[in-house]
Amino acid sequence: MATEAEAAAAAAAGKPVIVVGVDDSEHSFHALQWTLLHFFSSVAPGHSSSYKLVIVNAKPTPSSVIGLAVAGPGASDALPLVESDLRKIALNVLEKAKEICIAHSVTDVEYEIMEGDARNVLCEAVEKYHAEMLAVGSHGYGAIKRAVLGSVSDYCAHHAHCTVMIVKKPKSKPKH
Repeated sequence: MATEAEAAAAAAAGKPVIVVGVDDSEHSFHALQWTLLHFFSSVAPGHSSSYKLVIVNAKPTPSSVIGLAVAGPGASDALPLVESDLRKIALNVLEKAKEICIAHSVTDVEYEIMEGDARNVLCEAVEKYHAEMLAVGSHGYGAIKRAVLGSVSDYCAHHAHCTVMIVKKPKSKPKH
């Protein structure tokens, strides 16, 4: 995990930074693969990319997962178990992201787990790493579902202080 000083040093090294937000959805891994294909795959063997890649996973807080519904007696006993499960999920997500990067021969990558709501975490990561671009996947929700659930990509498009690339997974075309 990078410190603020390391993040600033990476930005100062002159390479533009691309942050990719990943979670355990196929949409986020598609966004990662798309980013690797379009920004990192044309690099000749033995040469480094002209971009610095930072992959960020937003791990929810245990209390946000448990919620207020079970905030009665015993809820505090569940917090360490929930924290442990959330940590395992986040580590598995970053391990899968690492495998995808290795499969694309991209090894100069920073991986970070940041705790909090994905909307805020990704915008904070943009600031921390002085990113020039944020890439996120799109679940392709309709307007009503997006309004109820809130859209991470929509929020980032309006609040991140960089270019935001919302990568949509192509719908499979029906066979005729």
